[in-house]
Amino acid sequence: MIKLHSNIPSMTIPTLPQPIIRLLRSEALAVLIMTIVIYLMAGFGWLPLILLVLLPDIFMIGYAKNSRFGAHLYNLGHTYLTPIALLAIWFLSSRPNVVLMAALIWIIHIAFDRSLGYGLKFETDFKHTHLGQIGYSDHKTRT
Repeated sequence: MIKLHSNIPSMTIPTLPQPIIRLLRSEALAVLIMTIVIYLMAGFGWLPLILLVLLPDIFMIGYAKNSRFGAHLYNLGHTYLTPIALLAIWFLSSRPNVVLMAALIWIIHIAFDRSLGYGLKFETDFKHTHLGQIGYSDHKTRT
């Protein structure tokens, strides 16, 4: 557990053991590689990927309001469920390639973030994620 240095000093956020964090980050790396392979096999080019891969970070805009709203909006844009819903729309529709491309780029973004250790956010602070606290590798209490 990480003791927070916020308005509520007794509040803590859970942390996972390092072997589990490494496993989740390795899993994300595998998803990243496989999704890039699928993206390229679908015939999409590198230019749209390079230009659009950071677009899901627009979901950080919620932090302009407050940490609670920011975390919820950020997590909506950084869970695999959202681009998987796009894949379902692509599959059930007339299959426009732009929807498939968007879903794959979105998954690539999420997998890249997770492989670097940027996880889903807690309401307490942008740096508090399900993969640990951003910026600290030892997960010890910071004051």
